[in-house]
Amino acid sequence: MTLAPSHAAIWSIAALATLGVIVRPWRLPEFIWAVAGAALLVVLQLLPWRAALDAAGNGRDVYFFLIGMMLLAEVARKEGLFDWLAAFAVRHARGSAQRLFLIVYGVGTLVTVFLSNDATAVVLTPAVYAATRAAKVEPLPYLLVCAFIANAASFVLPISNPANLVVFGTQMPPLTVWLRVFALPSLLAIVITYLALRFTQRHALAAAKVADAGAIAPLSFGGRLAALGIAATAVVLLVASARDAELGLPTFVAGAVVTVLVVLIGRQSPLPILRDVAWSVLPLVGGLFILVEALNRTGALPALADLLREGVANTPQATAWLAGLGVAIASNLVNNLPMGLIAATTSHAAQVPPHVTGAILIGVDLGPNLSVTGSLATILWLIALRRENAHVTALEFLKLGIVVMPPALIVALAALILLAP
Repeated sequence: MTLAPSHAAIWSIAALATLGVIVRPWRLPEFIWAVAGAALLVVLQLLPWRAALDAAGNGRDVYFFLIGMMLLAEVARKEGLFDWLAAFAVRHARGSAQRLFLIVYGVGTLVTVFLSNDATAVVLTPAVYAATRAAKVEPLPYLLVCAFIANAASFVLPISNPANLVVFGTQMPPLTVWLRVFALPSLLAIVITYLALRFTQRHALAAAKVADAGAIAPLSFGGRLAALGIAATAVVLLVASARDAELGLPTFVAGAVVTVLVVLIGRQSPLPILRDVAWSVLPLVGGLFILVEALNRTGALPALADLLREGVANTPQATAWLAGLGVAIASNLVNNLPMGLIAATTSHAAQVPPHVTGAILIGVDLGPNLSVTGSLATILWLIALRRENAHVTALEFLKLGIVVMPPALIVALAALILLAP
């Protein structure tokens, strides 16, 4: 099929913007490349500016969700909650680097399941870094847990990843059906990811000696309030998910209320908290939404829906495998947030059976464990690392991802597809 010149230009701009987000030339932040690509589409009149604004506005639930989580994380960090949790974790590690690794992985799993993978990146990463400082160990093996478990455990529940709500949309199954379909694939993905990570980090963990955490200072009132706010947010998200309500606004309200209470009670200025929030992630998300809208206008997505519909009619199991693996790979190329939007558009148009939609969702959620820019959660993790002066290159992450992601993805897809009715 020959692309029209305007369509070819849209695909070229989208590809260059995506490459910029992945490679970060001149170490410029990721959002600059996404916003530049979106702006170029409008300037060249490849996308009407009103359509671009509408597309960016479609991400409002994601924006609210991220702002709420980032506010909670920043308040918790400044009030010492992360340092307190770090000392607690180090004490229970009892001098064992392997036990500390398991504790971090277990906590990361729980945070991802009940607060979402973005929360794991934003909330847990600073806590883990504080724990490694208290334990006087090399932080990287433990920080990697925050990135990989954020995706591996992100389809245990619908709220475990905002992308789940995007992929299923109005076709979201009841929680009992969700658990029946995804419980085993999720468990296998979590276990295999843990084993693969332990294997890749075995030498670093064997050489590490965890220091004694010493006496644990009492948690401040502000820290207790932040912890209560995070726990309350988890409950709110579960209730909102059960009622098929959007998750963004409740999360934003929870983060804002906790921030206001801590600031008022402590008679502090809110400026330090607001200044340290990673606001750059919001234009990044907006730029990605605009790029997807432009691609949708090229007619490529309806064509993909036709191919998917035909494949399901002829070879449903093979199509599920191809859809899951293809989406997983594509998520690492264009980020799983726009890939989730593309997958939702095509799968809903094709009216595919539940096991194909499930395979697509596993690809969107678990596939991004291959690259640093595969998921929004991993990008948030990178931003959190930079704040702690820690860095992981795209190549370093890819070397780990090649070992960790494929076996977990294949086994999870097999459990879903082979056991589908």
